[in-house]
Amino acid sequence: MEEVMPEMYKELYALQNKLEKHYRDMQDMEFTVQEGKLWFLQTRSGKRTGTAMVKIAMDMMHEGLIDEKTVLQRCDPQKLDELLHPVFDNKAMKDAKLLTTGLPASPGAASGQIVFNAEDAETWQKNGHKVIMVRIETSPEDLAGMAAAEGILTSRGGMTSHAAVVARGMGKCCVSGAGALIIDYNKRTVKIEDVTLKEGDFISLNGSTGQVFQGEIETKAAEISGDFAELMKLCSKHTRLVVRTNADTPHDAKVARTFGAVGIGLCRTEHMFFEGEKIIAMREMILAEDKEGRKKALEKLLPYQTKDFYEILKAMDGLPVNIRLLDPPLHEFVPHDKKGQKEMAEAMGIELEQITARVASLSENNPMLGHRGCRLGNTYPEITEMQTKAIIGAAIQLRKEGFNPKPEIMVPLIGKHDEFDQQDDVIRATAAKMFEEEGVEPIEFKVGTMIEVPRAALTAGAVAERAEYFSFGTNDLTQLTFGYSRDDIASFLPAYLEKKILKVDPFQVLDQKGVGQLIEMAVARGRSVRPDLECGICGEHGGEPSSVKFCDKVGLNYVSCSPFRVPIARLAAAQGAIENS
Repeated sequence: MEEVMPEMYKELYALQNKLEKHYRDMQDMEFTVQEGKLWFLQTRSGKRTGTAMVKIAMDMMHEGLIDEKTVLQRCDPQKLDELLHPVFDNKAMKDAKLLTTGLPASPGAASGQIVFNAEDAETWQKNGHKVIMVRIETSPEDLAGMAAAEGILTSRGGMTSHAAVVARGMGKCCVSGAGALIIDYNKRTVKIEDVTLKEGDFISLNGSTGQVFQGEIETKAAEISGDFAELMKLCSKHTRLVVRTNADTPHDAKVARTFGAVGIGLCRTEHMFFEGEKIIAMREMILAEDKEGRKKALEKLLPYQTKDFYEILKAMDGLPVNIRLLDPPLHEFVPHDKKGQKEMAEAMGIELEQITARVASLSENNPMLGHRGCRLGNTYPEITEMQTKAIIGAAIQLRKEGFNPKPEIMVPLIGKHDEFDQQDDVIRATAAKMFEEEGVEPIEFKVGTMIEVPRAALTAGAVAERAEYFSFGTNDLTQLTFGYSRDDIASFLPAYLEKKILKVDPFQVLDQKGVGQLIEMAVARGRSVRPDLECGICGEHGGEPSSVKFCDKVGLNYVSCSPFRVPIARLAAAQGAIENS
């Protein structure tokens, strides 16, 4: 146009500059030239990718067109995902065949060969293959395989299912709840309508959209520019609510710290028990017939736990690390199939019948409401004692080496203050004994609780008499408030959304009127007893923008989320501070 109609081009260039400066935003303009005259048809704010969004906002700030707060308000926190995860190459997508769509459980893009169990995922990965682990649903036993896989695909489960939560924590691509999948573990096949894929076939996942494609699609790493780092500095400048991370490994802790996390809001200790000798000792503890037997097995676990906590506290040196005591029911640590039970019996040198009987005795009609959380610790206080020894022992060692560990010990799933009080007694007595035996000055640590049972929120004043902080486990709090199973909600959620019974998935976006009311009430009642009570959330809502803004509004001190959602939460927290001030 500049060559053919130089005058028209000059006028167009001047007008587009004028419009951009007037609206103080990048414009999408429509125009035409008729009989030598330039006509503007319309203008509007232009659509943009996450990378372009950040660059445009920062460029306009540098030009003096917008101020810092406008930069923060103009950027969409969810779009930051595009700057943090691999994406499919657009050219490679031309011939991609879409197989089905599930839930976008963890963002990013991944391609790999299909495997159906954790052991194969590890073996194939060690042999140089990129794999996608395909499961009906995942459990803690699958952790090593999930770590080895490029991505995870499940036929069941919602946005806060085990697969979804763990994948987000690992920064792995995940599509969950893809109900069209018919998975046959015995034949090692997965059928999707008229297409049958076998182990070793390539598939590709888009965890940002929930799409599953046949074949291998090339991915490319997302590019993070200097503008992104500058945006994060603006977030820190204008925020009130700080962002921690949910991390169970030193690697996750370091990743989150590079993204600006100022501590760990949730360290799940159960994920530490599934490697090598650890699971054998854990199973010995479960099989023990008396307290002495459990203590003997726990002594074997102690050095492993101490090492795990040492590494995580070291990675977060100088920052708080909130460690949740053992939470899931014990049945999750034992195999439920005959083959697995036989292997367990051989490894432990005991009769298969003994294993089978103990596994059967652990069976519960509703294990997520059963013998788990603080109920385990109060039934078997030796478990709490061992974990406290490991945490405090790691902190003592780090202090001797010149580090500054800041452990926080969290009691999960309380419903009555008595449940917390008894665990608090065990923790503090164990720590005092360790400081005395080691001959060291006591290291400062906090003992708090996870508020995830509605009764605990309602009686928060009594709980705060001894609890030094509250961390709201919004995954379970949502589940128990609504009475919805977070693993089964996918079966009726589409109909509820279509009929507008629900506007959004409550496991993705915090229900502010119900669950939020419990949080606000618990904070107020807790601080009426303990004015300096620190409060945060550690459920997956901690990385969802509208939920983060709500947390700022009700006066929480922090939110905690998966490492790769930390930048999203930081931007949302800054926006919340601006909007709520």
